[in-house]
Amino acid sequence: MKYLLAFLLLSISTSFTQELNCTVTTNYEGLPVNNRELLVDFASVVESYMNKTQFTSTTWDGEKINCSLTIFFTGASSENDYSAQVVVVSTRPVYKSTKQSPILTVNDPNWSFRYVVNQSLYANQSTFDPLTSFLDFYANIIIGFDWETWSELGGSNYFRKAFDIINLSLSNPYNKGWEQNNASYSRWGLCQDLTNDKYRPFREAFYSYHYGVDEYQVRKKEGQDKIANLINVLFDMQAKVGISNSPLIKQFFDTKNGEIVELLKDYPDITILQKLKKVDPSHSAKYDEALK
Repeated sequence: MKYLLAFLLLSISTSFTQELNCTVTTNYEGLPVNNRELLVDFASVVESYMNKTQFTSTTWDGEKINCSLTIFFTGASSENDYSAQVVVVSTRPVYKSTKQSPILTVNDPNWSFRYVVNQSLYANQSTFDPLTSFLDFYANIIIGFDWETWSELGGSNYFRKAFDIINLSLSNPYNKGWEQNNASYSRWGLCQDLTNDKYRPFREAFYSYHYGVDEYQVRKKEGQDKIANLINVLFDMQAKVGISNSPLIKQFFDTKNGEIVELLKDYPDITILQKLKKVDPSHSAKYDEALK
């Protein structure tokens, strides 16, 4: 908490009502020409919604969260009904640096919704709408993950709000992607992990990791130790409870594997990279390269 307060004191003093600085891009190659014409304003409408909606109940202090949505349209069953794949990315600034630390990288393959040309979007988190509820869900996930980097378990309220949106979706006909399933990534699986005490040690270490990313800029060895601690926590969790099928851990390594190698490539304890290969075999080639 002291670290959080110190950061806020260092932040720009301006207060914002909205929390996100979101860039939205769209790809219409998977759609007929007629549908592409009907979606000409879609990116700007979604971008405006993400950047002008207040998703928290308090005034947002400091800088807005840099994030992006890249929307690949995959089909249209009518002039108004669409399916899409979305890549969600967020970053946060690194202390005493011009760098941005990657915080979230999610590839969500299943978004179905209805959109009418020139439609206005309105926030209402008490009812389910297949378009705005999807945006609300990821806004809460983005904000929650950002808070987790500044305060231990700081994202809990936002992760619960995201899970509430999932529960609202259960009886809706546009429920593809919201249902419980065993896919390598699902919204339900991500929220289940984020709200499960089984993953509390990871979330606590996630905060310490980002303290280490900042500390690396001024006290390199101490920062590296905090980063390495998260790897040790995951290694122990793998042995004790098994985490190989976790959507939360998968998205963490999809987001962080490059940063981890960059910050730990000269770490004196090379067993850390060997442990990484055990808990994140999908990026083992990158860890092998760092071990050379």
